[in-house]
Amino acid sequence: MNTERKKELIQAWKERRPEMGILSVRCKENGAVFLGMTQDTNARLNRLRFQLANGDETNRQLQALWKQYGAESFEISVLKALKYDDPKDDHTEELEALLEQCLSEYPQAGMLGR
Repeated sequence: MNTERKKELIQAWKERRPEMGILSVRCKENGAVFLGMTQDTNARLNRLRFQLANGDETNRQLQALWKQYGAESFEISVLKALKYDDPKDDHTEELEALLEQCLSEYPQAGMLGR
């Protein structure tokens, strides 16, 4: 790869606007719901699937359900996406407010591990 192309790719990475929001993991067998906030939904979805498949999810209840029912019994999705302007700004407070809103809609929901 030439130097110019590498610089272009690095710049594109710096300017990307990852989707931020609230993830939902729902067990279709018993209706259990787990929520978590993230600043990059695609990366967190990949990590979550990997952790669950390998028994590394820090939420023990979710991990036990995953082991009991299997991957096909779960629906993993982005529940709500955060609309934002500048990807360089800290959006933690906005994400926390969005998470609180989702928790009020799903009062029985558990929290995803970090």
